[in-house]
Amino acid sequence: MHPWICRIPFLKSSRYLHEFPIFAHISLVSFSTSTPEISLFDYLVDKHNFSAECAANVLSSSSTKYLNKPQNADSVLNFLKETGFAKNQIEAVVEKAPRVLSANVETSVKPKIKIFQDLGFHSSDFAAIISASPRILNINVNRLRQSVLGLKNVLGPKADICRLLKKSGFGWLLDRDLDRTLVPNVEYLKSCGICSLLIDSYVCQAPLLFLANQDKLKGFVQRVDEMGVDRKSKSFFQAVRVMSCMSRENWELKLKLFRELGFSEQNILAVFRKYPQAFAVSERKIKEVTQLLLSVEDSGISDIVSTPVLLTYSVEKRLKPRLQVLKALQSKNLLKKKPSLAAFCQMVDANFANKYLIPYSNELGDFCVAS
Repeated sequence: MHPWICRIPFLKSSRYLHEFPIFAHISLVSFSTSTPEISLFDYLVDKHNFSAECAANVLSSSSTKYLNKPQNADSVLNFLKETGFAKNQIEAVVEKAPRVLSANVETSVKPKIKIFQDLGFHSSDFAAIISASPRILNINVNRLRQSVLGLKNVLGPKADICRLLKKSGFGWLLDRDLDRTLVPNVEYLKSCGICSLLIDSYVCQAPLLFLANQDKLKGFVQRVDEMGVDRKSKSFFQAVRVMSCMSRENWELKLKLFRELGFSEQNILAVFRKYPQAFAVSERKIKEVTQLLLSVEDSGISDIVSTPVLLTYSVEKRLKPRLQVLKALQSKNLLKKKPSLAAFCQMVDANFANKYLIPYSNELGDFCVAS
């Protein structure tokens, strides 16, 4: 275009067309650079066979109802198909991260997939990992590569990495500097006596704990040591995990509650050493379960101390129904020997039915069916 034409202001204005009649015959449309907008919903459903439900979800979470660069979206979706993503996995990626449709496949998507491919991950594995956590595609390439390698160094087999990352939402782990958190924390817990063979499962159980500041982690371990938990026991890691989830204020409130319910200091220590997870239960539930179990004839605090897992059972779905069965059996003198409270409540449902319901179905009647 001639330079003096560029200086003509507001060429679309009719006033300037009158002043410069030579341009009056030129169609104003030729000056437009806008691209026709395409309905995002129609694009996903009609062109890429997304379900209407998924497309609607994408639309509700997207900042726009239209697609300005369908060529970008085509490239991304076609690449995911070619790489091994199943239809439902592609839908999951787009539904959780609609912005991927506007990504540059060459610079934003392919390099991330290549990292997994280079490290030997099967397409079914990285497709499952990314569809569970599409935010992985937003992570810097170098950080992503470093984090995956860090996990591989700690967990070893790819199967364990997949097991961890396939959990919905755990992809954020790969956006952390694992060399400064996960790796040294793993080494520290190994030095505390935790078996290396158990580390894999523990990382999968509580990844946040392994990303904690190491000084904080050492503080949790110190508090567990003060409670007298043997570092070689199976409950040691669970005790550290429980400590990491509670502030000192909440911890003191739990201790106060146990004391108010009749637990001695030795009782409290015994409960924590045997089953630390009992301290992760809400104060309301601890109180409700304890009061219910103590209402059973000939029962006491010692029953809970010997089997603290009882504190974690559902009151309405497990404890109350079973205690009602026990009461009914005793009232009809159907039991030759009273079972221990712990054994009666701990038994798996199938075994409980075979031992206490089916043999007495006639005597218990409708009550047996309801239980």
